[in-house]
Amino acid sequence: MTTYRFWCGECGFKTPWGTESEAERGHMDHYDTRHPGMRLGGQVETGAAVPAREGTSCVVCATMAVLGILLLVIVSACGH
Repeated sequence: MTTYRFWCGECGFKTPWGTESEAERGHMDHYDTRHPGMRLGGQVETGAAVPAREGTSCVVCATMAVLGILLLVIVSACGH
């Protein structure tokens, strides 16, 4: 699934990653609030996959830590 993020053409604002319609709605809402009366501008960024959900990065970090410890144990055992 492709994800989208819109960048404002007037300031540094970027919408969160989401579906095209979600990101476009965020872009339009931003312009309505921060740049009323101005024509929509900026650019669209696309991503190849859905970004990680909240909490996923903790699982990845914990898995990497466990694998690192196991590697140290194996190397230590082979050294004796």
